[in-house]
Amino acid sequence: MESVPPDVYEPPLTRWGQVWRTAAMVLISLLVCLTPLHAAWRQAHWLVAVDLVLGAAAFVLVFFRRRHPMAVATVITLFGLISSTASGPGVLAAASLATRRVWWQLTLVGGLNVGISFVYAALVPTPDGGPWWVDLVVVVVITVAILGWGAYIGSRRELLWTLKNRAERAEAEQELRSSQARANEWARIAREMHDVLAHRISQVSMHASALAFRTDLGADEMRASATIIQDTAHQALADLRSVLGVLRDPESGELLEPPQPTYRDLAALVEAVRAAGLDVTYDDRLADTGSELPDVIGRTVYRIVQEGMTNAVRHAPGTALRVVVSGSRDEGVSVELRNPLALRPATTTGGGLGLVGMSERAELCGGTLEGRRENGAWVLRGWIPWAA
Repeated sequence: MESVPPDVYEPPLTRWGQVWRTAAMVLISLLVCLTPLHAAWRQAHWLVAVDLVLGAAAFVLVFFRRRHPMAVATVITLFGLISSTASGPGVLAAASLATRRVWWQLTLVGGLNVGISFVYAALVPTPDGGPWWVDLVVVVVITVAILGWGAYIGSRRELLWTLKNRAERAEAEQELRSSQARANEWARIAREMHDVLAHRISQVSMHASALAFRTDLGADEMRASATIIQDTAHQALADLRSVLGVLRDPESGELLEPPQPTYRDLAALVEAVRAAGLDVTYDDRLADTGSELPDVIGRTVYRIVQEGMTNAVRHAPGTALRVVVSGSRDEGVSVELRNPLALRPATTTGGGLGLVGMSERAELCGGTLEGRRENGAWVLRGWIPWAA
């Protein structure tokens, strides 16, 4: 995978970030410089002055570490030849450089730090100095720890940025697919509306024009023409409401599923899926009402149940599915599909566009459809008004 420039995933410094970094640098410098400064004061006062001046310069220079990481880390490390107060900025500059994980830079700065620490010990010897090899081990361990910690921070920053970027890209792609699915559905609906309604509207226009220009018509003839217009308009409205069930293939212009299924075909659908191996409990409370469900509503209910059973087979194989259809003319038609969540992840995944299409279908009929997790189960609920 192509490496990402550190400037891309490096988070901006906040005011609090500047404060705690400065405090940490001051603390490190105080812990390191107290003994060497005391020893340097006994040798020559100018050593202390140079140490403090270079340390102050390091504290200023370290704030440019992100703009020039290698140059700042190298210069502050060289300040360590004679300045112990520059140790705090040196640690921060080295760790910041390590976040970029350019290994030749880490090797150079780490080697400089180890070598310069012994040069400083020779220039300003402390009375409690131990064997040289002990000092070497301590310096190497501390240097490796600082550079390793910086490299870990840089790796973690890049990982978090990559995961966030992938999540945002996946979300954008999913939204694009959903929008495309809606656009395709609306385009198909528009084509079908033209095919179905053009003839009806032309009939209405023809009879209305006849009423406008014929002055010799009697009352009965005018009433008959008005009745024809009314019936034709009602037929056009019925065709418009059922357009979701007669969408045509964009390539051939043929009906996709002639004839379209209705509520009367729902029991056969359940039996077919049950025969295929899905444990389905079908509770049809709508049959007790004794009312004939309009085809446009029955077709929508059929598609919702069909999509719900398809999702149950795909995402929760081996579970039991309960289908309940209920309602009345006053309350509308309610559909509920409930199945336990799968104990193991599904081996197949979908684009999530099936429920998007079903939601669009329900909304165009004046209803609603939603799916959610509820008490360890997946529940799909839909409602369609009876007079849709």
